[in-house]
Amino acid sequence: MTPNIETLTAMIRDKRIGDRRLLVAIAGAPASGKSTLSERLHHHLGGDEAGAVVVPMDGYHFDDAILSARGLLPRKGSPETFDTGGFKRTLDAIRDDIDDVYVPVFDRNLELSRGSARCVSRGHRIVIVEGNYLLLNQSPWNQLAGLFDLTLFIDIPLPILEKRLVQRWLDHGHDEPAARQKASDNDIPNAHTVQKGSILADITITAV
Repeated sequence: MTPNIETLTAMIRDKRIGDRRLLVAIAGAPASGKSTLSERLHHHLGGDEAGAVVVPMDGYHFDDAILSARGLLPRKGSPETFDTGGFKRTLDAIRDDIDDVYVPVFDRNLELSRGSARCVSRGHRIVIVEGNYLLLNQSPWNQLAGLFDLTLFIDIPLPILEKRLVQRWLDHGHDEPAARQKASDNDIPNAHTVQKGSILADITITAV
């Protein structure tokens, strides 16, 4: 049975040992609901005032200039279009818990990352990390899983994901053929990569 939000919150709290910082991964395909779940858990854990913070993987998108130079701009959002090394170094610093760590946040309106847009302070004892490829079993992403104390994976049937991904482009003003083309060229292959290539999480959340 998929745990509800109250049960998930209790499970996260139960994983804490003393004052040791806890890192929780929420992984899943694009459009699976990772950001929504992360924000709900953040709220149920009491928010920043209670020592919880969300760190999104999306802040580590390579800039469009780098993607263009590498011929990867059409594949933006695929595993190779992220600064995985920079992301891991940030998670290592959060794990080390020595000083405040500032992380970038991706601005979907501007389609770029805003550097040092969020602070993981020493007061943040529960860090929720959310992203598509946190549990991906391919290099260099497979260096991340060992950094987390608890891992969650949102499992959505692929046909539902595909509909959601097309709808995203419709919501951005594209007509039906263009939306389907954009989704099938990049988003849907990325969803397949996550669904088929991620390691088993501690908790699998099934939702539709």
